[in-house]
Amino acid sequence: MISSPPRSTPDSATERPAGSEHPTHPEHAAHPTRRRGHEASPYVDLTRAEWSALRERTPLPLTADEVERLRGLGDVIDLDEVRDVYLPLSRLLNLYVGATSNLRGTLNTFLGDAGNGHGAQQGTPFVIGVAGSVAVGKSTVARLLQALLARWPEHPRVELVTTDGFLYPMKELQRRGLTARKGFPESYDRRALTRFVADIKAGKDEVTAPVYSHLIYDIVPGEQLVVRRPDILIVEGLNVLQPALPGKDGRTRVGLADYFDFSVYVDARPEDIERWYLNRFRKLRETAFQNPFSYFRKYTQVSEEEALEYAQTMWRTINRPNLLENVAPTRGRATLVVRKGPDHKVQKLSLRKL
Repeated sequence: MISSPPRSTPDSATERPAGSEHPTHPEHAAHPTRRRGHEASPYVDLTRAEWSALRERTPLPLTADEVERLRGLGDVIDLDEVRDVYLPLSRLLNLYVGATSNLRGTLNTFLGDAGNGHGAQQGTPFVIGVAGSVAVGKSTVARLLQALLARWPEHPRVELVTTDGFLYPMKELQRRGLTARKGFPESYDRRALTRFVADIKAGKDEVTAPVYSHLIYDIVPGEQLVVRRPDILIVEGLNVLQPALPGKDGRTRVGLADYFDFSVYVDARPEDIERWYLNRFRKLRETAFQNPFSYFRKYTQVSEEEALEYAQTMWRTINRPNLLENVAPTRGRATLVVRKGPDHKVQKLSLRKL
């Protein structure tokens, strides 16, 4: 999620000092779509062309201007990318939403009157998780999915929530000694985040969440995001696919990902993500950081070389380590892995078999 300049800053992903090795490095660990010998894979691997053909006759509801507004800084998504990658995904998700609704109806039929006292599911929102490193483009993916899914008549109310709002406020991070770990799992109020999604999934009429500002790099005091019974909820963030931590009694708890009906992991090589991260920092230094109220304005008042040294340090000591230790290991839990190439374009996709 964050840990260097905010999203209007180059996010954070994690990096380890040069010369050190990590057993879970994305390039050393087994990719969920790669097979060793004849080892069976839980995924169906598809090239971009194969995936694109699955959109069939689904119309493209977005214009070039709309895609431009949804695109994140440094991302290169265009109409071709939307048509080839995200239109087929919106069709798949539309099918998933319908099938999940039918399954819940079947469950309610089975439970009958007994279901009234056991949380019978009626109008339960479909929840999608979107995960990946900072600077990989997951926020753009989440915004595109929100725009595309809302055009389907079966589910017009689509809400998007980022996990940024559940970061501890800066004062609390300082109290806990976590300012250098911002974006790591322990820097979030995970219990509040899980409760937020659980309440939406339970069909509560109105659920609120804190609001995070990338300008001030902190939670905004007194501000709240209000979510009212959506058809679909998209939850986007670095660590959304992490399993729940065991309780003090050793029992397994319910985690955030347990509430997901579908999840997407946006994947790329760490060296490509680092390059995108640094390029984004340069652009932010020329734009958002110029705001007098920006937490990162100080980096517009030093040389570009000094500013980039800071960005590289943030990547090496916070973002890359977080990526390797916490984010990338959750890739194999996703329903769909979207793999990007060096040019930010999606090259292949891997869909988990049912």
